[in-house]
Amino acid sequence: MLRLHNRIFTIAAVIFLLSTSFIFAGSSNKTGTNAAPELLIPVGARDIAMGGASIATTSGIDAIYWNPAGLARAQFSTSAMFSHMSYVADIPVNYFAVSTTFSGFGTLGFSLKSLGIGDILVTTEDHPDGTGEIISPTYVTLGVTYSRQLADNIGIGITTNLITERIDRVNATGIAFNAGVQYANLGNFNGLNIGVAVKNIGPQMQFDGTGLLRQGEVGEARQGYYKIQAGSFELPSTIEIGVSYTRSLSDDNAITLVSLFENNNFKVDEYKIGGEYSFRNMFFVRGGWNFAESTTDDNLTTTSGVDKTTYLFGGTAGVGVRQNVGDLDITLDYAYRGVKFLDGNHIISIKLGF
Repeated sequence: MLRLHNRIFTIAAVIFLLSTSFIFAGSSNKTGTNAAPELLIPVGARDIAMGGASIATTSGIDAIYWNPAGLARAQFSTSAMFSHMSYVADIPVNYFAVSTTFSGFGTLGFSLKSLGIGDILVTTEDHPDGTGEIISPTYVTLGVTYSRQLADNIGIGITTNLITERIDRVNATGIAFNAGVQYANLGNFNGLNIGVAVKNIGPQMQFDGTGLLRQGEVGEARQGYYKIQAGSFELPSTIEIGVSYTRSLSDDNAITLVSLFENNNFKVDEYKIGGEYSFRNMFFVRGGWNFAESTTDDNLTTTSGVDKTTYLFGGTAGVGVRQNVGDLDITLDYAYRGVKFLDGNHIISIKLGF
């Protein structure tokens, strides 16, 4: 009876995730017009090094961002992770997560991602060189994840993210949901996995605050204040479908190949591939590649008429080292992601398992 219940639940979950793809059908390239773009900034050196294509095989605390279904496949009862990325324009992106497994219940995870934009000098039309004021924009995302293995080869997960953005005297708050499913050994083919994840589903976000107040004349003799009504914007929702294959080459060597298709309601479809070679499950070499459908935009052409693509990212690469120290498992990962026209991203992560 329990097995039948799990099967029905899993089928329903997969149907739900796949049906949401119709939300994004026919979406055009509207890059830069969505709310909360920080939700799309990836975290975790291991999966970034594999091209971000690992939603079918990601597991443990790494999976919180990529596919919450994989969190329940953690090797340790308690895990912690810290990741730092030098993002575009050297913006630091810091990420911290912790997870714990409860017998008979599932696995809970908590995560925090923050962007440090730094200090910005305030300028106005009257003071183009600065007013002397400084603002420090902050972008923080807090997440709670629940994941459970319904069977040995079926996992599900859901994440609730609280988004907060503050720029001087205006701020916005939103909520976004991620849901995912992983199915291992598809068709009884050992090592073949499939994963589906729907991310950033939630209501529109809108800025508010005293920074939207403006002084104006009310009648001929009085002055008053009016408030600008900020527009509301949709979240950058995505659906991702990934396939992976893991094969042991010998007792000490194994290789994993991953691929992913991503549909986003604000930009063109993306395709990602990657792989990982592991030696004794202690040393890892990874690589990947991202590409997207070519886009043509009259505003993005050179003077010679050559079309440019709005897609910035390309190749990825990285390494990892894992070591046991008593009852503590320590993993150190590094990744590099190439960026078109700009300096590449450097990512470093450390994971602890207890």
